[in-house]
Amino acid sequence: MKTLIVYTHPNHHSLSYSFLQKTIQGLQENATIEEIQVLDLYAEAFDPLLVFNEHKRRRDMHADPELEKYREQLLWAEQIVFVYPIWWGRPPAMLLGYIDRMFASNFAYRDHGGLLPEGLLKGKSVVCVSTMKGPSLYPLFWLNNAHKVLMRKALFRYVGIKKVKFFEFGGMEKKQGKQEQKLNRIYRYFKTV
Repeated sequence: MKTLIVYTHPNHHSLSYSFLQKTIQGLQENATIEEIQVLDLYAEAFDPLLVFNEHKRRRDMHADPELEKYREQLLWAEQIVFVYPIWWGRPPAMLLGYIDRMFASNFAYRDHGGLLPEGLLKGKSVVCVSTMKGPSLYPLFWLNNAHKVLMRKALFRYVGIKKVKFFEFGGMEKKQGKQEQKLNRIYRYFKTV
């Protein structure tokens, strides 16, 4: 399986970076993984800003030459892994900007005038690995699972990706947050997925 990891955190000394390393380690030890690519959005200096004007039209986003490399990565991948923190109940703005620019009409989906579009990224799977300061049940009880709904329904299903798994780890800034246990859980998952 060809796996693309999209990592979104500005600090390589963060817990999110440790989750990235455990993800990579597990995938490297998994016999079913053919190849791994890592896209570090901050290290790459990915530009998350949408620009529409007389030179850049929204309907042409799917062919923007500036994004060709990233489109090729998404098409290449059979599995896409997103590693990121939850800030203010949602993924970082950098990741949302990547989504805004990459999951464009005529690349990730095609409108046919009906209620839902045709998803063009069918057959792929997604795993989201996220950490947050608040308690694990905070998104469920306080935010009605807004993060998962956003990612699963408003994004992945819309573009044809049905197989989506979430790891949301809360309480990560506490001394007793069981960070090592959670890191090892991610390692074991990717070693056997």
